[in-house]
Amino acid sequence: MGVGCLGVIGLFVVITIIGAIVGSGDKDNGKGAPAAASAGNDKAASAPQATSPTPTPTPTPTPEKDAVTSDKADSASLPDMRGKGLQSVQDQAQAAGFYHLTSHDALGRGRMQAFDRNWKVCSQTPAAGTHATDTKVDFGTVKLEETCPAKDEGTVQEAGATMPDYVGKSVKVARQSLDSGTSITVEDASGDDRFVIVESNWKVCTQTPAAGTRIDGEPVTFTAVKFGESC
Repeated sequence: MGVGCLGVIGLFVVITIIGAIVGSGDKDNGKGAPAAASAGNDKAASAPQATSPTPTPTPTPTPEKDAVTSDKADSASLPDMRGKGLQSVQDQAQAAGFYHLTSHDALGRGRMQAFDRNWKVCSQTPAAGTHATDTKVDFGTVKLEETCPAKDEGTVQEAGATMPDYVGKSVKVARQSLDSGTSITVEDASGDDRFVIVESNWKVCTQTPAAGTRIDGEPVTFTAVKFGESC
């Protein structure tokens, strides 16, 4: 062979070897890729799957026997308050469990008990004894220097269709018993032409219309003097 043929044969051998090496590398790379994917799949398969928590049922509360309350009001003993000062009476009644308290003028003059310490108790409704604590307790009272009446005069009754007898009663009580739309004039019976301002301090001497007269919106006139004065 000539030198030229040997060179061509050598070049062919070199190319063949290089091709074999490159082909071997491609096969190795092809084998490696599936292995990596397989490893990844194995890890994914072995990882724990996330699951939603199972809700815990909420138990239905049942009422405790001790928590069940009765509709019936509590009862307590109401003391006999007669003869005591109104302020002390109210404190003692509340201490006994009674809080629905009221009071009125037992002399029937309609005066307000503005300063409880200046009033004393003549009567009470209900009487002393065991009562429901939500019971309304009403005390009939007079001022400390006054004498309790034989009969409580504190009830104000509506006049109705017939004119009541107001002589001797306070102007305030007379006004309260008449219809609120009644026109009323009050004059000083002493002749001094005084203004009748605090009507609970004035008593009726005369009235027009007279007691027993049928009334139907007619104006009413009273003459009056202060309590303790003579008509």
